[in-house]
Amino acid sequence: MECDMQLGTATSDGVLIGRNPDEDIIFSHLKDDTRELLDAETENVQKEKRKKKKLKTKGKKKKPQPTTASCSDSLLAGQPFANTEIRKEFGISTAQKSLKKKRKRTLGAESEDDAGKKKKKPQRPNYFVSIPITNPKIVRGIEAIQDVIIQKDHRFSKAMIPAGTLHVTLLVTYLGNEEVSMAVCAMTEMKDTLLDILQKTELVLPFHGIGHFRSEVAFVQMAEGEHVTTLTKIAETLKKRFEEKGILVTDSKAFKPHLTFMKLSKAPKLRSQGIKKLDPKLYENFEHHKFGEERVARLDLCSMQKKKQPNGYYHCETSIDFGEKHVAEPDDAELVSLSKRLVENAVLKAVQQYLEETQLNKHRHADVSPSKTEENLNDNEHRK
Repeated sequence: MECDMQLGTATSDGVLIGRNPDEDIIFSHLKDDTRELLDAETENVQKEKRKKKKLKTKGKKKKPQPTTASCSDSLLAGQPFANTEIRKEFGISTAQKSLKKKRKRTLGAESEDDAGKKKKKPQRPNYFVSIPITNPKIVRGIEAIQDVIIQKDHRFSKAMIPAGTLHVTLLVTYLGNEEVSMAVCAMTEMKDTLLDILQKTELVLPFHGIGHFRSEVAFVQMAEGEHVTTLTKIAETLKKRFEEKGILVTDSKAFKPHLTFMKLSKAPKLRSQGIKKLDPKLYENFEHHKFGEERVARLDLCSMQKKKQPNGYYHCETSIDFGEKHVAEPDDAELVSLSKRLVENAVLKAVQQYLEETQLNKHRHADVSPSKTEENLNDNEHRK
C-alpha cells in the first residue's frame, strides 16, 4: 500500500489519482522482480547463517543457559556494590547463596524433627550365649573331617573353626559397656526358669550328619528329637528375658541348633581365588557319620572380641551351671544297688590282683636260684 501511494499523484485538494493501465503493468513487473530478488537474497543469507552456526557448534560445546543467579551477578556487575566486600557490608547476597542457606536450614529442621522418629542402625554383634562342646569324641570327629578337607585343598585351613571354640549358639546380640552387666543379671535371674524347663532331666544333644547354609557355612547337624524342642524353648526364654532388660537380640532368623566347623567368611581371600561356594564332595564321607552326644552342663555368655581363655575357648562374662544339680536325686533302692555294685567291683578287683601276684610268684620260684628265692620271700614279708 505504501509503495502504491508513493507512485500515485495527488491533486491540490489532496485527492489521490491512480495510475493509468500501462503504468500499472510496468510497476507490477517491477514489484515481482524485486520480490524475487529479495527472496533470493534472504535465502542466501539464511544459508550462510546456518553454515556458520554448524561450524561453531562442531568446534565448541553448548554453553549452559544462564541461571537466575548468573543473571543477577551480571546485572550487579555494573552497579556500585558489585564488589564482594561492599555486598557483605550492605548485606547483599546472590540468589545462589541464599538458596544454599535455605536448603541447609530446611535440612537441619527436618533432621531435628525426625531425629526421634529415625531408628538406630543395629550394631554388629559382639556377644553370644552358647553351649560349649566338651565331649572328646565329638571334637575328634570334627578334627577328622577338617583334616580330610584340608588334605583335599589346603586353602581351606583358614576357614576352619578351632576345636577349642566349638559350641552351639543359642542367642546373638550386641552389648555396650552398661548392657554387659544387664545381660549378666538376666542370665543369673533365669537359672531357676531354665531348671524348670529341663524338669530335672538331663539334656543330651546327639550330632549326626553334615549340613550347610547356602554352601558357605558347613556344620554338624543335630539329630531330631524332643531335645530340639527343649533347646528351642531355652533359646526363646533367653531372648525374651534379654528383651525385657532392654537388650536387642540381633539374630532374627528362626532358631536352628547346629555345630559349625567351617565357614568361608573366616577366609575372605578365597573369594578372590574363585572359591565362593563349598563343594559337598569335600565332606561326602561324613554325611551320615555319628559324631556323638553332648550332655549339656552349662550355658555361657561369651565375648567375640575379648581375649580368649588359655584353653582356647571364648572369654565368658558369666555361666549358668546345671550339669549335676538338675539330675533327679536317687531313692533308697538306687543307693543300695549302687553300694552293692561298688563293693562287688572292689572285691573282684582285689581277687584279680591276688591271682596275678600268685602266678607271678610261681614263675619266679621256678626260674630263680635258692638265694634269690630267699630274697623274694624277704620282699614278700617286707610288703606284708
